[in-house]
Amino acid sequence: MTDITPSQSRIARLEAVQAMLLQIGRLACTTHDLDAFLQATHAAVARIVYADNFFVALFDPADRSIRFAYFADEVDPPEDPQHRYPLRDPHESGTSWVILNGQPLILKGDDFADPRWHEELAQWRTGTTPAHWIGMPLRLSDERILGALVIQSYHAERTYSDEDIALFGLIADHIATLVERVSASVRLEQAIAERTSQLEHEVAERRRAEQLQRGLYEIAALSATDASLDAVYRAVHDVTARLMYARNFFIMLHHEDTQEFDFPYSVDEYEDPVPPGQRFPIWRGLTSYVVRTRQPQFVDPQRRAQLVRDGEIQQARGHLGIASWLGAPMIVAEHVYGVIVVQSYDPQIVHTQGDLDLLAYVATHVAGALSRREADVSLRAATEQIRRRNEELTRTLDQLRNTQDELVRQEKMASLGGLVAGVAHEINTPLGICVTATSHIEEELHTWHRLQDEGHFDAPHVGEMLAELDVTMRVLDANIRRSAELVRSFKQIAVDQSSGARRQFDLHAYLDEVLLSLKPKLKRAPVKVQVDCPPGLAMDTYPGALSQVITNLVMNALLHAFEGRDGGSVKIIARADGQDVLLDVIDDGIGMSPGDLKHYFDPFFTTKRGSGGTGLGANIIFNQVTNVLGGSIRASSTPGAGLQVSMRLPRTRATAEASA
Repeated sequence: MTDITPSQSRIARLEAVQAMLLQIGRLACTTHDLDAFLQATHAAVARIVYADNFFVALFDPADRSIRFAYFADEVDPPEDPQHRYPLRDPHESGTSWVILNGQPLILKGDDFADPRWHEELAQWRTGTTPAHWIGMPLRLSDERILGALVIQSYHAERTYSDEDIALFGLIADHIATLVERVSASVRLEQAIAERTSQLEHEVAERRRAEQLQRGLYEIAALSATDASLDAVYRAVHDVTARLMYARNFFIMLHHEDTQEFDFPYSVDEYEDPVPPGQRFPIWRGLTSYVVRTRQPQFVDPQRRAQLVRDGEIQQARGHLGIASWLGAPMIVAEHVYGVIVVQSYDPQIVHTQGDLDLLAYVATHVAGALSRREADVSLRAATEQIRRRNEELTRTLDQLRNTQDELVRQEKMASLGGLVAGVAHEINTPLGICVTATSHIEEELHTWHRLQDEGHFDAPHVGEMLAELDVTMRVLDANIRRSAELVRSFKQIAVDQSSGARRQFDLHAYLDEVLLSLKPKLKRAPVKVQVDCPPGLAMDTYPGALSQVITNLVMNALLHAFEGRDGGSVKIIARADGQDVLLDVIDDGIGMSPGDLKHYFDPFFTTKRGSGGTGLGANIIFNQVTNVLGGSIRASSTPGAGLQVSMRLPRTRATAEASA
């Protein structure tokens, strides 16, 4: 058997070291578990050097702390790999000296008693004193210190040679890079895991937000339809149940004007549902506490007990085994519309602050939806009421129009009737004179026949007879002509007013005819009516409308203008102004107050209510002037100084523009 020389033994050990380094290098490429890598590294190093006491300390420059990522020791207890120790000074420990100085440190048992080391080592000697302690910095290629690699021996017969120390330094340099690689891989995996978890959380939150938005849209859409409020409340419960535990759920409506509550919707595992529509006086419970504070409230048994002690609420009614209670106010325009409540009786199911925030968000949107629904219902009711009212007003307006038309017709007929009565009375006198004259002639003829039969009808009697006949015939002719003129004037005025036909006429002559038809009325009134109109002022329009305007203005003056006075005058003044006629009717009567003047042309306005006035005379004037004659009209007056009605009328009225 050939003896192994020291040189061969050294080569074999170096080959073992090389194999070990290759092994942990491959391990660094295949594992992502730092603990497993360090444990495997310890096992590999132990095959080269004595390593029963072996640990790796990793340094974090951000907070200048270390943690013992791997710790194996025969004597001292194991270290928590997550616990961090601050490094303030190199003299605190051998590990801190190696890391902070970036240099290897080798100590033997005798060094702890050496005066040179005693002062420094006394500050960090906390564990069992070793027989040999070797610390190597884990230095990266960029000179950053990753931590420290330490081996130690408690046995004097098991110390390390210079070759062991050199090999350990070589191993430390190689391990530093591998530990950094594994640590980076671990950090990357942790970052990926954290980011994945974060993304999963974001996806879950996004899905929850989508469910929330879809649910709120469903509530808003449902509230905009004719669906019942109960269906809307059920939809609110369904949406809330998708987002959180809501097996115990109710909606409370707050009636601020009466200080009452009612519960239109309630679902509870232990309590019977409250009859919808039944109202309750407000009492100091959790729900009223939400109303008073106007804030969402999270209440667990401890907080409820505290609220009772503070006097904020009274001892809770109903089931007392509530594990968590959430209440969110529904606020609309600073008014607390109501409260949405979710509660749990199961200690294993406790709501969170996030659930409360979510419920508050739901309550805000539900409040808007319910208020819009309530406003929509009110609007529909108001719209229906307005529709019915409009129908009633339309029927009333139609009745008023029919009544007004009838009154206007009656007013026209009454005007014509008045003319008939006046003309009849006026004609009665001349016709009576004619009858008397005819009777006188008849008596004279009998006398003359008798005288002739007796033979006494001589020349004196003939002269007397002719003279008598001449006087009588002149009386008959005057009264017949007078009657014929009255009849002709009345006939023309009556035909114009009743037919509404358009024709040409002389304004001056026509005004005289209108006044002639009014002569029976004017004879009995102490009023003088004067016409100031140039002859030959031709017009082509609707004389019936004009006669009615003049008639109504003159009759209004006779009825209203001279009350309490012995007499007065009315002037009708007409002048040509280009293609128009300026027509004024002016009286010097008592005038009108500004308040009455504003309503002068309004239908049914009269100062003689209850005395026979219909209030349609001036309105008929306005309509005839503006609609039929196509002109404009205005009235001006000063109390005590009379009334002036001024009109501008086209001399030629286009047929297409007229309204008969």
